[in-house]
Amino acid sequence: MVTLSTQDGKQISAYRQGEEQAIGLVVLQEIFGVNSHIRSVVERFAAAGFDTIAPALFDRVEPGVELGYTPEDIQRGLELRAGVSTEQTLLDIQSAIEALGDKPICIVGYCWGGTLAWLSAHHFPQLKAASCWYGGGIAQHKDLQAKIPVQMHFAELDKSIPLSDVKAIREAQPKAEMYLYSGVDHGFGCEQRGSFNEKANALAYERTLQFFARYR
Repeated sequence: MVTLSTQDGKQISAYRQGEEQAIGLVVLQEIFGVNSHIRSVVERFAAAGFDTIAPALFDRVEPGVELGYTPEDIQRGLELRAGVSTEQTLLDIQSAIEALGDKPICIVGYCWGGTLAWLSAHHFPQLKAASCWYGGGIAQHKDLQAKIPVQMHFAELDKSIPLSDVKAIREAQPKAEMYLYSGVDHGFGCEQRGSFNEKANALAYERTLQFFARYR
């Protein structure tokens, strides 16, 4: 783990892997912290040629959070998320971007992080591209103007992101590259969840790599 300094004087930790001269990539967590799953995501992208960093977005509330995926973990994650404001979280994301230095940088996020990746596409025009995996809050911010290319991945059976939300996002953001994965549920990209779908995860990952390759 490395330490990041934010513009409001806070220090948070982050998991970083990959060669420093590589293309930069910020990975944004779910509501479960920078746990073993998010670390494995960082390592996978690092192996694919990225200098990859995942800021610990709960450190402002409770340092070192690593949750699993039980109902109790979900409730605890929601409580922690409620303890940080969007403005604070954007400062944390900014610190991760700055830590990667002066080079092309992309961003990818999952669940809560998927929403944050969408917000980042609006707030951080210095980024090259954003990939948003099943971001539950994107529909609430569907009218934001993205300042960089955006890709989105949604699951057909996701009860937290109904198809009506996906349709509304598509209509509000016709320039975004959007994919809907049939027969899969929220969290299909996490091997530790019962909703994990190997085929959909592999396809979304390849699409993310190809998307970043276009703009980096």
